[in-house]
Amino acid sequence: MVEIGIAGLGFMGMTHFRAIQKVRGGSVRAICTRSASKLSGDWRGIKGNFGSPGGVEDLRRVRTYRQYEDLIADRAIDVIDICLPTVDHRDAAIKALRAGKHVLVEKPIALSLRDADRMIREAEKAGRQLMVAHVLPFFPEYAYLASCVASGEHGALLGAHFKRIISQPDWSADLTNLERSGGPGVDLHIHDTHFIAAVCGKPDAVSSTGRLVEDRYAAYLATAYRFDSRPDLSVTCTGGAISQKGRPFVHGFEAYFESGTVLYEFATLAGKPHLSQPLTVLTPDGRSIKPRLGSVDPVVAFTKEIQGAVDAINTGKVDEVLSGALARTALALCFKEVESVRKARSLRV
Repeated sequence: MVEIGIAGLGFMGMTHFRAIQKVRGGSVRAICTRSASKLSGDWRGIKGNFGSPGGVEDLRRVRTYRQYEDLIADRAIDVIDICLPTVDHRDAAIKALRAGKHVLVEKPIALSLRDADRMIREAEKAGRQLMVAHVLPFFPEYAYLASCVASGEHGALLGAHFKRIISQPDWSADLTNLERSGGPGVDLHIHDTHFIAAVCGKPDAVSSTGRLVEDRYAAYLATAYRFDSRPDLSVTCTGGAISQKGRPFVHGFEAYFESGTVLYEFATLAGKPHLSQPLTVLTPDGRSIKPRLGSVDPVVAFTKEIQGAVDAINTGKVDEVLSGALARTALALCFKEVESVRKARSLRV
């Protein structure tokens, strides 16, 4: 059994706690938060942009810590699941690695490439796994798209557009603090830069327009990605916190293959889930096919993500989508896009 210690009990920490309940060969050994009420199991103040809000949890079988140092000193814990604000990722990960723990850290990996590189080096030095929890590849719609690209089921990918737009987040003070979160151009948009790099490979150049705050944080980005090995491949993405609260969240994609088109879009509209475009495959003979996906509960995607981390600890082999290297690439793309907006030209990555 891989014993997991969760650091941080905001919305993401709660989501990981719930997701781990269905992970095979993994269990929550301990949680760590400075909140006395959360340590007692009162999570009713926790809310986010999907899923059920917090309630009252039975923590009788879970060890509770107020100090992070006590959590990483617990010899029964194999991996620290870091769900702290992004500004704390570097220090928390390095401390855990030096304490002999594997680390699963929420995305983004860090707020600078220097910090990301240091975390990767520390993991190599410690002989422990550093995994970054990018959950998007585990959502069934995105997993299906990735499988289409990898298998060539519909021929080669010719072009794709991704989007991820939110309103200003009001469920987390950390997300609205640009210095602590990196802003929407990092915390939000990195979902798609990571997925694009995972599915298409690392882009060789980006060309972006958008809105910047303080000339360094992106509130909104519209980017075209160029691949030297496939100059005819057109991949674009829009992302940011620019919507009104009537539609506080939307994400999706259109992907164009030689012999098929794959469509998907989901939103929260006027406070209710709205599947504006179910996952659909359009075929050359004019048919419209809706692939079977199984459960589309977002928490299931987190279960699959954490299952991947547990399996990596057991086998010593990390899935690329959880790797620190790919997480660093995704972060580098976000920064390069901001630079492209600032310089008003295409830039090599």
